[in-house]
Amino acid sequence: MAVVPYKDQNDDKKSQVATMFNNIAGKYDFLNHFLSAGIDIVWRKKAVSLLAPENPKLVLDIATGTADFAIEALRLNPDKIIGVDISEGMLAVGREKLMRKGLTDKIELRYGDSENLPFEDNTFDAITVAFGVRNFENLEKGLADMYRVLKPGGTAVVLEFSKPRSFPMKQLYQFYFKNILPVVGKIVSKDNAAYTYLPESVQVFPDGQDFLNIYQKVGFRSTKWHSLTFGISSIYIGKK
Repeated sequence: MAVVPYKDQNDDKKSQVATMFNNIAGKYDFLNHFLSAGIDIVWRKKAVSLLAPENPKLVLDIATGTADFAIEALRLNPDKIIGVDISEGMLAVGREKLMRKGLTDKIELRYGDSENLPFEDNTFDAITVAFGVRNFENLEKGLADMYRVLKPGGTAVVLEFSKPRSFPMKQLYQFYFKNILPVVGKIVSKDNAAYTYLPESVQVFPDGQDFLNIYQKVGFRSTKWHSLTFGISSIYIGKK
């Protein structure tokens, strides 16, 4: 059974995830940086740096949220970045951010379902996803659609939470994720479920080699896995 944010509701995971992000959109950026002590910014920079040798000109950022990863990807000097997300609330915050920064000519944000992307086959030079694949209703289907819209020779880079496996980081991580993060998240975001769902979704997510196996199953080749910060997060790379 899929982990969902609101266990008392009958809506499917996709609908619940959209509702959750709509609810927390206004506080999302603050909580993201605060709860990770800003290290999420370092992780994004690392993920983007791994794409730099590819020199992509058209980039798709899936589960773009408030466009933080899309903005970071501008360091690649692409012609265009298109960000898609199923949360209109997050997209609204992202569009305001782009307007303030004067980036609306380089980054376009659209509503879009990650498992049914509104693009033709073989469209993008590169695809990025930061902390989004964990929320896919059907992970294999979402990765397969990423593969479909990527050009032959193109690269997909996925940044996602993973589970530390070594003492003492494993124990510290579990304590923080289960006891501190949900309480702070609830107080600040006013959503009782969002930051309880986060550690639950990380716990059941197929990370590490298990993720690479699914990556390869849908067609990606030359796959690589980079573990970050004692295994708290990981970067997965695949080529078409």
